[in-house]
Amino acid sequence: MPVNTSLVIVGRNAVREALERNPALLEKICLQRGARGLNRIRNLASRAGVPIRVLPQDGLRNLAGKVPHQGVLAVQAAFEYADYSEVLAAIAPNLDAVRAMRPRLLLLDGIEDPRNFGAIVRSAAAFGVQGVIVCSHHMAPVSTAMVKASSGTATRVPIARVERLADVIPELQERGYFVYGTAANAERSAWDINWKCPIALVIGSENRGLYPDTERACDNLIAIPLKGDVESLNASVATGILLALASQPGSADAD
Repeated sequence: MPVNTSLVIVGRNAVREALERNPALLEKICLQRGARGLNRIRNLASRAGVPIRVLPQDGLRNLAGKVPHQGVLAVQAAFEYADYSEVLAAIAPNLDAVRAMRPRLLLLDGIEDPRNFGAIVRSAAAFGVQGVIVCSHHMAPVSTAMVKASSGTATRVPIARVERLADVIPELQERGYFVYGTAANAERSAWDINWKCPIALVIGSENRGLYPDTERACDNLIAIPLKGDVESLNASVATGILLALASQPGSADAD
């Protein structure tokens, strides 16, 4: 299901990432007149046949909005979310494959801040998550700010969108995934659960956490123990910690 407008990718790292990985999706590269240090981006765009436009600073600012552009941006065709069923089939087509491969999925239940969304996807790409599934309500879209926050990694991991996560969690469980939801008041510590299994990790909203129906559908609710005088962690920080924990070979073997 596509976003209605073209996606503007801003910043040197994000544009370079897009040129190296998916140049066919780019409609044009816009460079700020007089900006230095952009030769690599120029060369990548030229080799890929992506048109280059040189604009005054105001021209780039109009396209980038309030997101810092560092003298360069790319205009990409409208973002299209991956098909949920196709993502699952491509990762592991059946129960035996899921059990053998022990994939990692990330489910986002209403992350409304695009910068948090982007930072979460960046962590997902860094720790080998094979697919991200988001709900369609109260969820930040894949936008300029989101891609900027992801440092261009938003295209590395397939992102699928569904109406309600609570509707798809039972299918994930039938496929062999253990669904761990995050909740600040959860009794089980993230240090004490079994990460050596196929995992679907569910992250809730920055303010309200998981929707009640999502929470009820999870196999277990977990929390990150906090020792300092801090009530909670930012959603993207918490996600990074949990994904790092899930990627460690010495993870807990608790039931």
